[in-house]
Amino acid sequence: MYSFLTTENWPDYELVDSGNFEKLERFGKYYVARPEPQAIWDKHLPEQEWQRLAQAVFKRDKGSSEKGQWQLKKGMPEQWYIDYKYKDMSLSFRLGLSSFKHVGLFPEQDSNWRFIYDTTRQLKTKPPKVLNMFAYTGAATLAAKAAGADVTHLDSVKQVNYWARDNMEASRLDNIRWVVEDAMKFARREVKRGNTYNGIILDPPAYGRGPNGEKWQLEEELNEMIKLCQELLDKTDYFLLINLYSIGFSAMVLDNLMHLTFKDQVKHPEMGELYLHDRGERKLPLGTFFRFTSVGK
Repeated sequence: MYSFLTTENWPDYELVDSGNFEKLERFGKYYVARPEPQAIWDKHLPEQEWQRLAQAVFKRDKGSSEKGQWQLKKGMPEQWYIDYKYKDMSLSFRLGLSSFKHVGLFPEQDSNWRFIYDTTRQLKTKPPKVLNMFAYTGAATLAAKAAGADVTHLDSVKQVNYWARDNMEASRLDNIRWVVEDAMKFARREVKRGNTYNGIILDPPAYGRGPNGEKWQLEEELNEMIKLCQELLDKTDYFLLINLYSIGFSAMVLDNLMHLTFKDQVKHPEMGELYLHDRGERKLPLGTFFRFTSVGK
């Protein structure tokens, strides 16, 4: 099934407007404007309204495609918290203004967090073991933990893991296993040890470095990583979710990889695109996903 999934009914988040390679978002009570390469259309709101609303504006450094500086209005904090609720899950996320335009959260992942929470609760294994690789600040980790999972959170950047731990504490959760390591090295070692997981979550970047300089190049490494995940995934009680954004792969690439690698394990598959919609009804595409589970729908 091919789906277009968006974020809805989240009081603490809104994509206000998008266009002219920018997006204007509200996180809690604060409005943030930052670059968005896929917003090639015209803005819905006039420029004066953007200037009035935006309390933090990201400006790229000259000659850089990513790094830059935030321009803050008076009263705009560099860090703040927002809340997220779904069914019995209540989470809090610490946001911050990074030098690479990110704020520590990807709101378009809302539908994936719901999938993780619902599916984890339906798994027969109690508690189910869930592995979140390339886990960043841990929203997906917290969704699995809130559903009762024994979670391993893996990211190669130590400071990001500290950020995720802050989110865990703010969400009144505990007992998450934190791992700072290269994802490929960790997966290979877990396969050798014979370890398996009921749930595997992947959100790999197009390019990255491990803590010891290990190179990650998505188009070169993804096939092997998926094969390792096939060995790590429990064979009877499971789910797998993968999300891609930065390289622009079609969801059909993931469809091919999953069916070729997991074969009959691919049950109840869903693939498609994640997007956000603004007040002008523009739809901003923000990645492709593929997910499947042994849990009956």
